[in-house]
Amino acid sequence: MFNSTRLNARKAHLLNLWHARAATRTKARARGFVSAPEPRTIGSFARGRQLIAGNFLFAGSLLSEQDKSPWELVPPNAGFAEGLHGFAWMDDLAAVGDVKARDAARRWLWEWIDVYGKGRGPGWTPDLTGRRLIRWINHALFVLRGNDEYDSDAFYRSLRQQTRFLAKRWHGAAPGLARFEALTGLIYAGLSLEGLEPLADPAIKALARECRTQIDAQGGLPTRNPEELLSVFTLLSWAAAALSEAGRGTPRDHLAAIERIAPTLRTLRHSDGGLARFHGGGRGAEGWLDHALAASGIKHRQPDGLSMGYARLSAGRTSVIIDASPPPGGDASYNAHASTLAFELTSGRRPLIVNCGSGVSFGIEWRRAGRATPSHSALSLGGYSSARLDAPERYSGLEALIDGPTHVPVEISSAPDGQRFQGGHDGYVLTHGLTHARTLELTLDGRAVAGEDMLLAMEPSDERRFDRALDRTTLKGIKYEIRFHLHPEVDATLDLGGAAVSMALKSGEIWVFRHDGTQTLTLEPGVYLETTRLKPRAAEQIVLTGRTTSHATRVRWSLSKAQETAIGVRDLSMDDPYMDED
Repeated sequence: MFNSTRLNARKAHLLNLWHARAATRTKARARGFVSAPEPRTIGSFARGRQLIAGNFLFAGSLLSEQDKSPWELVPPNAGFAEGLHGFAWMDDLAAVGDVKARDAARRWLWEWIDVYGKGRGPGWTPDLTGRRLIRWINHALFVLRGNDEYDSDAFYRSLRQQTRFLAKRWHGAAPGLARFEALTGLIYAGLSLEGLEPLADPAIKALARECRTQIDAQGGLPTRNPEELLSVFTLLSWAAAALSEAGRGTPRDHLAAIERIAPTLRTLRHSDGGLARFHGGGRGAEGWLDHALAASGIKHRQPDGLSMGYARLSAGRTSVIIDASPPPGGDASYNAHASTLAFELTSGRRPLIVNCGSGVSFGIEWRRAGRATPSHSALSLGGYSSARLDAPERYSGLEALIDGPTHVPVEISSAPDGQRFQGGHDGYVLTHGLTHARTLELTLDGRAVAGEDMLLAMEPSDERRFDRALDRTTLKGIKYEIRFHLHPEVDATLDLGGAAVSMALKSGEIWVFRHDGTQTLTLEPGVYLETTRLKPRAAEQIVLTGRTTSHATRVRWSLSKAQETAIGVRDLSMDDPYMDED
């Protein structure tokens, strides 16, 4: 019996192939743009220079081929191929903008038309076609300058063929980011290219419908991935701007989604301008979040409470962001992490406490490891995560997140000297009979965080389950670990005879971690996972280890700036997030 997932994937592939061939067999008349498009994408100058030098870095893999076209490379994985065929790298070449960059962009674009323009290759999917159309249209002036009529005709003909393919296949994209990319690309092309305006109208209505069904009341997505939400927000903003420039109205549901998402992204923004890294998302490219928020013109924040399931405490240029909801379920859980009640802390421009991040670009074992609770700044119990990975699907290899917390009560309130977060989750009740509760208090000046973690058997049935789990340890106690992952640029040292950890940031700030002395404090090796790197970065983690032998266990700890740390720190050094020295 065929697996339904494999059958659906095979059907989608065949439909994409058939419609791609059908669209490219038509002798589409080459026409120009209705108006000169304005580029809105932002690229990286550093990555553009790497591309010109023949260094192709996509999905954590680097191929260095100075004398080869990217289309002559053998992609090491599907993510690498998607990075090439999506053409987002054109943003980086345009950021360089010199003659070499323009020549590379032109050469590689027309080579793609020659090699894949007849409906071949992995780039003919709805989401990649949408992404590619946006870049071709954005950078048309960049690549068309100085071209002869033959090349220009080939460019416009391919644009029209890809647009007609997208008009037939956008609904084949998976709900979420992929479908938003496909529809935005179709709207872009329909509004920009002569004679294709009728194709834009169904896409405009469909995009509004996706906004209504996929963006919830908190301005979030089912996946709860902050970086994915920023991508969707950016696409919706681009589509709204294109509609406005074309003299078209933007549907109410479309605008309402933008208005819901912007405050949520402000909640998910750390004090250094990067995103909180949860559920497979990264920090986002440097400046991307701030640029997107500024372009939207929406300045208000989300009211007190949760935004896409996250809570935020902030004061004195210190931000604390907490995963305060159950993890995503169903189809949205394939990249979800067991991170309930994990938190990140950033001081000024410097991340201090982080989560390890997504290991998806480093292979299946790193992907699994990054999803586990020990890879987050959270409490893990008895060697268990707060949620489990299901068995891999037979053909796709994807693993859903199951058996996670279902009850996550949260309260955000004022404390005598600042703000207080209180939350709990039942992810360990079935296995150990224990509820994990966490309290975080951030002072008004942002110089200190007081934390408390508790393990509680709440009901008589929970007490009996805990007693059975305790018996299995021969009454030695159930081991728990509270981890605080440090950013790779934090220089940490055990202090006060092993009773504290001093942490120096590049800004010159010194933070100190202390605890109530009832657990074992260690400073252990850790990792920091970034898709822009070739391999995991070495880091450190603070680990509090103890054993619980009763129905109620309390652990108190604190993070605070050392007294000698100045109130205002002038932090001007800049980092290049795309260069990998390892």
